[in-house]
Amino acid sequence: MLQVLRKIAFPISLIYALVVYVRNFLFDLGVFKSKSFSTPTICIGNISVGGTGKTPMTEFILKLLNDKKVAVLSRGYKRQSKGFVLANENSSVLELGDEPFQIHKKFPNVTIAVDGDRRNGMANLEQKVQPDVIVLDDAMQHRWVKPTITILLTAYSKLYVNDWYLPTGDLRDAKMASKRADVIVVTKCPTSISEEEKKSMTLKLKPEPHQKVLFASLVYADFVSNGNQQKPLSELKNKPFALVTGIASPKPLVHYLKSLGLEFEHFEFGDHHHFTDNEIGQFSGFGKILTTEKDFVRLDGRVNDLYYLEVAHQFNAVDKMVMEETLRQLF
Repeated sequence: MLQVLRKIAFPISLIYALVVYVRNFLFDLGVFKSKSFSTPTICIGNISVGGTGKTPMTEFILKLLNDKKVAVLSRGYKRQSKGFVLANENSSVLELGDEPFQIHKKFPNVTIAVDGDRRNGMANLEQKVQPDVIVLDDAMQHRWVKPTITILLTAYSKLYVNDWYLPTGDLRDAKMASKRADVIVVTKCPTSISEEEKKSMTLKLKPEPHQKVLFASLVYADFVSNGNQQKPLSELKNKPFALVTGIASPKPLVHYLKSLGLEFEHFEFGDHHHFTDNEIGQFSGFGKILTTEKDFVRLDGRVNDLYYLEVAHQFNAVDKMVMEETLRQLF
């Protein structure tokens, strides 16, 4: 039914595409001006809605920059606070939003800030924190700030070149916006992807001479955690549990768990979903509840026997080296 409605909405997608084109044209023409800041800036984003693995990529970049003073600036999607907020030891998921809060808890030495106005957020970070580098989370469309390096993510199963504009497709920006990227990362690739397939996908993406195309796979931890203790994932074998997800694309996780022979009932909700008490009642009776790390920060303290499974991007040695070399150009 949803697919039928999306096809019916095709005329709306044409209007959306026109608005996107005009906006980008005005930026390219200089009518709308992008501002550069003195601090080296890394933009991580996509041109489609959700499901490309931005948060794991942000964490991957933070690990590569562990010897630098790093700040992450996000808009803090669905947070209940307003304006510029600098995370501290008393910050909550409601104040920061789920993804910034997850990074805040996981990387205590990284400064986390949220602001819907990226220019204001950048100015505040330069004045109050003076970091060596700022990572702009989900900022491909926020052209008011001109990043030093742009990393564009596109999912293996749905390359942006094969997609169409909202609401018929999932594109929220023009395909030509990809030309602003310095690195294009095809995420969620099978671990068995061949060099021939990589070459074929690169040809489809048609990168500019200055662009690097890299490939990453999702790798799941072999343990689950509740924030205080870890247990082997294998302990869930032959013990039916509830899987609760509020992310854009839970299919890779579901496929992975099924490949291990685990038995579970999947409760699927929309991305960044705020769980109601009634919804929690639907799955709280299970012996154990497994969720994603992003969902964990929204469910922690509200559900018993709650665990999350960590996920990370994995590159081969060559592609990882290319990413490292790209980041070294900042300093």
